[in-house]
Amino acid sequence: MSMSGLGWIVLVGVLLTACGGNPYLEASLNPAEFEGKPQSWFEELWGKPNGKAKRFFGGETWTYWRIAGGKSGPPFFNFTPNECKITLDFDKEGNLDDYSYSGC
Repeated sequence: MSMSGLGWIVLVGVLLTACGGNPYLEASLNPAEFEGKPQSWFEELWGKPNGKAKRFFGGETWTYWRIAGGKSGPPFFNFTPNECKITLDFDKEGNLDDYSYSGC
C-alpha cells in the first residue's frame, strides 16, 4: 500500500471518529445516575449554577452553561464552541426531579 493510500485511510478514520456522539454530554447527563440526587451533590461536583429560579409548585430550577465540544472552519480555522445549556428541576425537598439540555 502506498503512503498516499494509507494517508487517505487515516483521514477517513479520523473523520468518522470525529462525527460520533458528544462524550461530554453522554458522561454528564446520565438520568439513571442523577435521579433523586440532592442539590448539594450537584453543587459539590458541578459548582454553583449559572442561574436559579423558583418553580411554581415549589422547588427550584438551576441552569448551567457548559462548553461541549465545537468546530473549527475556514477561512482561519477559528474554533466555535458548542454552548450547552443544562436545566435541572428540583422538587420541594431539593432532589432532582427532571432535567433538560439544549445546544449540545
